[in-house]
Amino acid sequence: MESMEGLHTMVRKVPQAQAALRLQAGPAGGRAKGRVELLERIAETGSISAAARAQGLSYKAAWEAVETMNNLSALPLVERTAGGREGGGTQLTARGREVVAAFRRMEGMYGQFLAALQGHEDFAMFLQSLWRLNMHTSARNEFLGRVAAVKQGAVNDEIVLDIGAGQTLVAIITHESTEHLGLKPGVEAYALIKAPWVILTAADSPLKTSARNRLCGVVSRCQEGAVNAEVVLDLGGGKSLAAIVTNESIKHLGLKPGATACALIKASHIILAVAH
Repeated sequence: MESMEGLHTMVRKVPQAQAALRLQAGPAGGRAKGRVELLERIAETGSISAAARAQGLSYKAAWEAVETMNNLSALPLVERTAGGREGGGTQLTARGREVVAAFRRMEGMYGQFLAALQGHEDFAMFLQSLWRLNMHTSARNEFLGRVAAVKQGAVNDEIVLDIGAGQTLVAIITHESTEHLGLKPGVEAYALIKAPWVILTAADSPLKTSARNRLCGVVSRCQEGAVNAEVVLDLGGGKSLAAIVTNESIKHLGLKPGATACALIKASHIILAVAH
């Protein structure tokens, strides 16, 4: 089922395993069952802030979870709506509702599967091994896509990744990494980009740069800290990109919700990964 691509099972407790599924976002490791519960609360309340409170999350953490899920889905799972409380609301898309329903159905089937395996003496050891292999990453930006092209060089290769919504990312990796990951046209892969590696510019900037990737969109959120700020750029099609810039840069570029901007990313700053 396309809407459940990337759905894997992971047991929360070892050795007494419980029937609890976790959404796995590729190389970032398991996404907790709480992500599905967050989607359910968004559907119930029509508000990201209300859903966050019900889930015990900060507003920022809830939106980061939503942005990650949208980036890793072929179609957006959550979308903003006009009107409603505080001038707007949030709701699940048809794809989002499909994912939640499918997850709950699979959770029931998974419980039956666990019950059948509990009697095996090596079951707990097997689950513990899987748990230790579960990997997490600090990269703020995660995109799921398919390799559109591979241009081989003597040492490095250029990989073009189609992430949907008319957007592509170009990464430069070693030829050895290309072979190790099995990257070729049509292969599904993940792109990881740390927020500090993203450079923001005004959309109408005439400057030419050596950055291979240029993604433009509309600023959806700015959160300033003591020195730096996180800026989230809406790329369209449910995709978003987060950048960490200085507060001074926010003022200099006139970045605020609704403003247009472009993100520059060096091809060497994109990490590619595949799920096996």
